[in-house]
Amino acid sequence: MTLAIVLAADPAAGHLTEPGRPAGEPLTERLAAQWRRAGADDVRIAADLTELADLVAAATGPVLVSGADLVAHTAVLKHLATSPVGPTVALVLTDPPAPGQATVREERGQVVEVDAVDATGVFGGALRVGAADLPALADAARRAAGAAPDAPDARLTDPASAPGVGATDGGPRNAVDRLVADLAARGTLIFAQRVRLLVAHRVGDEAQRAAAEAAVAAVDEDRAELKLSVKERDDFFTTFFVSTWSPYVTKAAARIGIGPTGVTMVSVAFAVAAAVLFGVGGRPALVAGAVLLYLGFVLDCVDGQLARYTRHFSAWGGWLDTMADRFKEYVVYAGLGFGATHAGFRYGWALALAAMTLQTVRHMTDTWYGALHDEAARRPKVVTADAGGIGGKLNAASTRVQADTGSVSYWLKRTVVFPIGERWALIAIAAALFGPLVALVAVLVWGTLAFAYTGGLRTLRARWMRVPVMATVDAGLHRDDGVLARTLPTTRRPLLLAVLGALGAAGTLVWALLAVHGGGDLPVFVPVLALVLLLGAAQASRAPHDGSLDWLVPAALRAAEYLFAIAVGVAGRAPAWLIFGYVLVLTLHHYDLTARLEKRQSAPPLHAATLGWPGRSLLLAIGLIAGYASIALATLGAYLLVVFVASVVLAWVVLPARARGGVRSPG
Repeated sequence: MTLAIVLAADPAAGHLTEPGRPAGEPLTERLAAQWRRAGADDVRIAADLTELADLVAAATGPVLVSGADLVAHTAVLKHLATSPVGPTVALVLTDPPAPGQATVREERGQVVEVDAVDATGVFGGALRVGAADLPALADAARRAAGAAPDAPDARLTDPASAPGVGATDGGPRNAVDRLVADLAARGTLIFAQRVRLLVAHRVGDEAQRAAAEAAVAAVDEDRAELKLSVKERDDFFTTFFVSTWSPYVTKAAARIGIGPTGVTMVSVAFAVAAAVLFGVGGRPALVAGAVLLYLGFVLDCVDGQLARYTRHFSAWGGWLDTMADRFKEYVVYAGLGFGATHAGFRYGWALALAAMTLQTVRHMTDTWYGALHDEAARRPKVVTADAGGIGGKLNAASTRVQADTGSVSYWLKRTVVFPIGERWALIAIAAALFGPLVALVAVLVWGTLAFAYTGGLRTLRARWMRVPVMATVDAGLHRDDGVLARTLPTTRRPLLLAVLGALGAAGTLVWALLAVHGGGDLPVFVPVLALVLLLGAAQASRAPHDGSLDWLVPAALRAAEYLFAIAVGVAGRAPAWLIFGYVLVLTLHHYDLTARLEKRQSAPPLHAATLGWPGRSLLLAIGLIAGYASIALATLGAYLLVVFVASVVLAWVVLPARARGGVRSPG
């Protein structure tokens, strides 16, 4: 249950009146009614911080808090109440701060500092606090209540008004601003909810209230919400060739009652159909496949736009969207690989495997670099000796380019990294005009160049940031080590060992390709040596991952496992489609882990049953040495697929149903 509290203790609350009401009566009732329309289950008006603390202490779900000086569209409050970015979210405005209002500095969507010298906005007087942060909110309210905000020594008695988190103008701190300042000072992770297209202002007198209400009335709320369903910043192809008309599809889907999950499923069907057509070959089929692929990508954008427009967010929907995106792309690679092979190119499946492996490893670096950047944003800025070095200069240059939206350099930066829109556009155009082989080669060439570009720049910037992000999470889980790794002795240098394991697997694959091409067999000592290197990498499972580049470890381990599995398949002369299928199952398992990392969720229910990458690699090596590589790939792949499906059912159907006391499908 969501509780909304309107705090009537702010200085402005006593100066705002409703037309036709007695002078001096506060506008708290208006905000209370808006919170109800925004979806709050229970709405209370708290006279002061002490009463607010008591209400928060009794709450069991998220709590919405606002002062009595906020004039805004109801949609603004609804967006704050339903924001999917995190449990605790603060409204951030671009208005100039009034006396007593807190300014904030935000990075990557997080409020990283309150009352910073280089503030990027002003606190909007409203926030949503997640259940885990309610004790901190209640304590902040009690501590703030102990200091009279208008007392001369309030800065000395109120911890929320301590240096660095107090009012920058020297005036009395508004009550709700003291709460957000105290939460930030405690290190609470607070995300920022910016206001675009809609209107929200904090007002201090009748003239400001009238002006704000006029601004609210001048905006078509529904039209603005439809525009807001489109991401503020997206990639070039998506921005100019999809988002220009996809909102109309979003509006139609909302009217007929199709949910985001339904749109996702239709998008998957379009991608699968496109893959089939790419495999069939022939110009009409290739052109039709390209059109379906484009339409599937449009629907891939529409499902997110529909979720934002209708405010129907769920952990299940976010997880499904992430998994569906990767499945669709890799099924298309499979169709292209089959089509290229069917057209007479011997190594069509090999190119598809290479594209899938490259893209997965790239995504692993993207995920962990994002986590690294988020962690760096939350930490205090420390001036280091190399602040003016190449890493610092690259960081400053990147910030300038990102701020210059619409410039040529901005679009080049967003395009050169080869995002999903550009990948799907390239596949569609190349396949329709030149065929599956050219499409796969084009994806591999651009993908490799993009990986080299982003990898090099991110490595330099990560060395400058010096944030050991993997030390802040369960490294063993996200390494996907399994039981075998935990039984091995511990060795340090996790990144070096992971890279050596990947190089050993790559060398084994090259040797296997040369041996099979020459009509011979892979010597037994080669996979054994590669396995030794892999198990050496597994020994770093319990070692501290506190290096500035250790965020690369998961990607290196993914590369090591995939390359070794492909080498086993090649050396054992397994069918190419079987090798592709096995690696595809592995990617689903690993994307499940990264999706859970991004959504801040725990491990999958059956994660221990997946054996870990060292255990899986050991079983494949035994199968190769015994002469049953194909059977090993098929059996282990089928087993992992069953475990994955069972884990999904448990995580999203069975366990939530038990928690609710009934049986319902995720929605």
